[in-house]
Amino acid sequence: MSENCCLCGAPDAHLGTVAPRDVQVALCATCNKAVAEGPEDGPHWQCLHEAIWSTEPAEQVLAWRLLKALPEAPWARDLLDMAYLEPEVLAWAEAGDLEAAEVVHRDSNGAKLAAGDTVVLIKDLPVKGAGFTAKRGTAVRNISLVMDNEAHIEGRVEGQRIVILTKFVKKS
Repeated sequence: MSENCCLCGAPDAHLGTVAPRDVQVALCATCNKAVAEGPEDGPHWQCLHEAIWSTEPAEQVLAWRLLKALPEAPWARDLLDMAYLEPEVLAWAEAGDLEAAEVVHRDSNGAKLAAGDTVVLIKDLPVKGAGFTAKRGTAVRNISLVMDNEAHIEGRVEGQRIVILTKFVKKS
C-alpha cells in the first residue's frame, strides 16, 4: 500500500526522516528533492499553504523550511510571516535550517552578495566622519562582508573604507 505525500498529497510517496529528530514522514519525489536540495518557486509549492497549518509538527517543520528557502517568492514570505509554530516546533525547524546558521548578505533586490563582488550605490549616502557624500551610481569594487551583520558590507569609496548598508546597493 502506497502512502500520499504529507505536503502535497501526491501518491507513491516514500518515508523520509525530518532531521535532526528521528521522525519519519511520507514525501513524494518532488518534495523529497526540495527538502534535500532546496525548492525552486513554482505552482507545486502552493501546497505549503495547507501544510504549514498541519496539526503534525513534522509537516509544519518541513513546510517552514521550504517556505524559508523561497525568499524571492512574495507569497512564501507572506505565508511565513502569518504562520505560527509552537516554540519547540520552531526550534526543531531552525535546527535543520542550514541557512539560518550562516549570515547571508543580500542587496536591495534580494541578490546574494559575496566577498569581492562589485556593487553600485542606489542613492546618495552622506558618509559620517569623512565629510563627503558617496554619490548614487558609484561602483564599489571588491566589497567585504561584515560577518556578524547581514545588513552591513564594507567597501572603498573615494579612498576611504566605509561601512555601507546592503539596502542601499545593488549587485552589478
